[in-house]
Amino acid sequence: MAIEKKFVQDGYTKASMDEYFAKQLSRAGYGGMEINRTPMGTQITVYAEKPGMVIGKAGKVIRKLTRDIDRLYDMDNPQIDAQEVKRPELNAQMMASRLASSIERGWYFRKAGHNTMRAIMNSGALGCEIIMSGKVTGSRSRIEKIVNGYIKHAGKPVDDIVDEGFATAVKKLGTIGCKVRIIPPGAVLPDAFVMKDIVEEAEVEVVVAGDDAKAGIEELVEAEAKGETVDEEEVEVVAEETVSEEAPAAEETVEEVATENAEEPAPTEGLADEQRRLADDGVWQHKHEGYDYWHPAARVHKEDK
Repeated sequence: MAIEKKFVQDGYTKASMDEYFAKQLSRAGYGGMEINRTPMGTQITVYAEKPGMVIGKAGKVIRKLTRDIDRLYDMDNPQIDAQEVKRPELNAQMMASRLASSIERGWYFRKAGHNTMRAIMNSGALGCEIIMSGKVTGSRSRIEKIVNGYIKHAGKPVDDIVDEGFATAVKKLGTIGCKVRIIPPGAVLPDAFVMKDIVEEAEVEVVVAGDDAKAGIEELVEAEAKGETVDEEEVEVVAEETVSEEAPAAEETVEEVATENAEEPAPTEGLADEQRRLADDGVWQHKHEGYDYWHPAARVHKEDK
C-alpha cells in the first residue's frame, strides 16, 4: 500500500471508530478517544464522563467493545482503557452531545445554545463557537452561529489548541447538526503578548546626625503621645546616634570647666593691709592698699618707677 493510501485509511479508521464509540457510549457521556500504536499492540484511550459505564459490570462492556473493534477494523491486539474527564464543560464532544440531547428533548435551539455557551465560558474557556445547522426554525435549512471570546479558524493553532466536537439531534422535521469548538484555558496563543510593568526605584533618604537625630527623637515622642505606634528598633537607633554625637562634646566641656575652675594655691607671700578671699570659681582674690577692688592674688603689679 502506498504511503498516501495508508494515511487516508488511518484517518478513515479513526473517524469511523470515533463514530462507533459515540453511538455505543452516548449514555456514558462519551468525550473522545486517542489511538497509540505500540509494539505490544494498539492502545485505545476512551474519555468519558462516567467511566464506570464504559467498563460495565465485571468488565463486560469493555470486553464487548474490544471484540467489536478487533472484528470491524482488524487492529493488532487492541486494548481499550477508560479515563474520566474532570471538567466536562471544557470537552467539546461532551458539550456537543449535551446540546443535541437538549434540542431533541424539545428545548428551543437558541436557548439551548446560549445555555451551553454560558456553561463553557463560566468554566474559564478563552473562546467558544457553537454552530447549529439544519431545519432549526422552519422548513428551510439554515445556520445559527453563536460566538464568544477568542477563537481560531485557520492555521496550525487550530490543530494544536482548538478542541472540536460534533453531534446530531434527530427531530421530526429533520436532523440538526451541532458543532462546538473550544479554546481551553491556559492555551498559549501565537499572537499573545504581555505588557511589562515599569518598576520605579525608591528614593533613599539620607539621615543627618546631630540636630536631626534630636528632632527625630522628639517626633517619635510626640507620635507616641498621640497614640501612634512606634517601632522600638527605630527609637533605639535614634537614641544611639544622639548619644554617640553628644558624648565627645560633653567630655570636652567637662575638661574645659575642670581646667578653668581648678583651685589655685594661696599665695605664700602677703602684702601690708591685705585682705583675702576665696571666690566662687575657686580662685583666690585679694584687695590691698592702692587697689580698691578685688582681683586675683596671682596678679603681678607693675612697680612705680
